Amino acid sequence: MIKNIIFDLGDIFINISESHALNELKKLGLKTFTDEMLEINKQLEKGLISTDNFLKFYKLKFNVESEERLIKIWNSILVDFPLYRLKFLEKIQNDYKLFLLSNTNKFHIKHFKELVGYDFYNRFYNCFEKVYYSNEINMRKPDLQVFNYILNENKLKTIETLFIDDRAENTDSAKKLGISIWRLDPINEDVVDLFDKFPLLRVK
Repeated sequence: MIKNIIFDLGDIFINISESHALNELKKLGLKTFTDEMLEINKQLEKGLISTDNFLKFYKLKFNVESEERLIKIWNSILVDFPLYRLKFLEKIQNDYKLFLLSNTNKFHIKHFKELVGYDFYNRFYNCFEKVYYSNEINMRKPDLQVFNYILNENKLKTIETLFIDDRAENTDSAKKLGISIWRLDPINEDVVDLFDKFPLLRVK
């Protein structure tokens, strides 16, 4: 029986648009993300590089002076958070132990709060037993380490735990540990369809 649900954030609750950010970066001269860029991005998500050094790196890469422009482009990936998804979470928060696990960074967290408003954000945050942002715990998906960390810290049994994410590399990683998974397709599915996807979850 599933007692614990670990949710991703992007394209599970908050809609994202990677294409918009990429288009804006292309205007600055981006052709493709190099291995060096991808590593810097991962370091930011793990909290292993400061936001100042991150911005310095990309200012040099794109030869731009405005940090505000870079931050705005970086945050443009976040689109909106439909209220009905928050209401869904609030409806089930007393029936399951809920956790949030997101690969994110300081820029996105700050923008997320501003985008939805602090009352909305606090309602969302309070739905979870604990929120795990990658940049705060220095770990990120799909590393097995981060799943083991959450399981051990909260004394969760894998057979009682469901993980919901939209990326195959993340759900594949959780599955290796025996965690039940739902790789949600954000184009055709919605997190509020949870009990249609897993009807046995309704049985408590």
